[in-house]
Amino acid sequence: MRRQVSFVIGVVALAIAGIVYTFAAGNEPLLGLDLQGGASVVLEPEPNPDGTPVSEDVLDQAIDVIRNRIDGLGVREPEITRQGQTVLVQIPGVDDQARALELVGQTAELRFRPVLDIGVPGLDFSVVASAVCPTTDTGELSPAFAAGELTPDAAASECMLADEDAGRRLLLGPAPVLLSGESDADRLTGRAVEGATARFGLSTGGGWGVSLVLNGGSPGIDDWNALAAQCVSRSVVCPTSLLAIEIDGVVESAPTVQTANFDRSNISITGSFSEGEAKDLALVLRFGSLPVELTAQESRTVSSTLGEDALDAGIAAGILGLALVSLYLIAYYRLLGLVAISSLAISGAILWTMIAWLGESQGLALTLAGVTGLIVSVGVSVDSNVVYFEHLKEDVRGGRTVRSAVERAFPIAFSTIVKADVASLIAAGVLYFLTVGQVKGFALFLGLATVLDLVATYFFMGPVIRLMARRDGMTERPGRYGIPSTKVAS
Repeated sequence: MRRQVSFVIGVVALAIAGIVYTFAAGNEPLLGLDLQGGASVVLEPEPNPDGTPVSEDVLDQAIDVIRNRIDGLGVREPEITRQGQTVLVQIPGVDDQARALELVGQTAELRFRPVLDIGVPGLDFSVVASAVCPTTDTGELSPAFAAGELTPDAAASECMLADEDAGRRLLLGPAPVLLSGESDADRLTGRAVEGATARFGLSTGGGWGVSLVLNGGSPGIDDWNALAAQCVSRSVVCPTSLLAIEIDGVVESAPTVQTANFDRSNISITGSFSEGEAKDLALVLRFGSLPVELTAQESRTVSSTLGEDALDAGIAAGILGLALVSLYLIAYYRLLGLVAISSLAISGAILWTMIAWLGESQGLALTLAGVTGLIVSVGVSVDSNVVYFEHLKEDVRGGRTVRSAVERAFPIAFSTIVKADVASLIAAGVLYFLTVGQVKGFALFLGLATVLDLVATYFFMGPVIRLMARRDGMTERPGRYGIPSTKVAS
């Protein structure tokens, strides 16, 4: 008797304490993309130059860069997962969805390249290119360019033509090799950048730009100053004194270099930037370029209105389902039905506490699929009650007293309930570990609810009915409890 009372008091106190803690801590479920709106995109990496797919390590590195960028936007708990050779990015609750999707896939490859010559559109650069650019068939440096390289170990990428401000053409030289470089990949790129901040008024004419902070040493300020010295002296490496700042193949600015002794926090990128463009550029530069070019294969956006409609529909479906189930339980099982409803309330309170805590602390998002899993779990919990009630009724029909039937039916019924719930847990586990996306959410919440059903059944429903059976009411008026009356033979 005392043990049964302790079980009931303990599980009820746990449910109440959980709800009080949830509201006191301000915890609430973290809603997924389909319940609060947002954007999602499936990104596919471009293959390597030799046609082979990119490695998993490269994709994992790209995921880290993307996650840092999205965190920089202030987005709460984005979902970024690798699915084979693609990357799925889900960004819930973002207001400017187009901006977020653009930032996700932007390569943001920053290179500092000397300007070899300047001309107007239509100017033939072939003579200049043949003198100072590598040949296209061998990729080797011409003697004129090699003589002015920053390091003797140098094989540069090809020169390219670029339009700046749509009013002049620039012939860009290769990004110089780092002072500490030992291979073709060790060039003066965004790897030399330590930080980037959007600021207003960097250029002489005002407007927005990006202030850079370079690393100390190499790669960093030492390489920048070495290149600046070449531009100040107008060597063959930088004969125009102009240094182009190129991002993803586009020259953002090409300022004249007037000193070879820069402070590492005194580098800026200026151009015709709006405030948003400058902030976005600073964001992607601050967290580095993607190690591979990603192409959007599929993207979708969900407005906050649609998300709210989906949430309202899910809540309405849940309330309607609970109401119908409650009416059925009360109509068929009377007072035992109230016990079943109370058991649902106990497990529901604990489940709500867990969902809210996991959302706040672990970033677990509740999606529409998760809501579906919770609604389905109501049926699992009701089945557990029905199994016990029907075992109890069968024993009473077989001639046992109500008290005896209660004691005998529960262990048998609970064994059946455990077997059924384990089957549900196995199905949920298979779905969780072998599927991706929202199906995992369905499986996770169904699994949590199933475990809590076992807790509520063993520590609340069973003990409460045992306590009720010790009172004369269940024996004298079993019909009030949905139990058939026993007839004593004359």
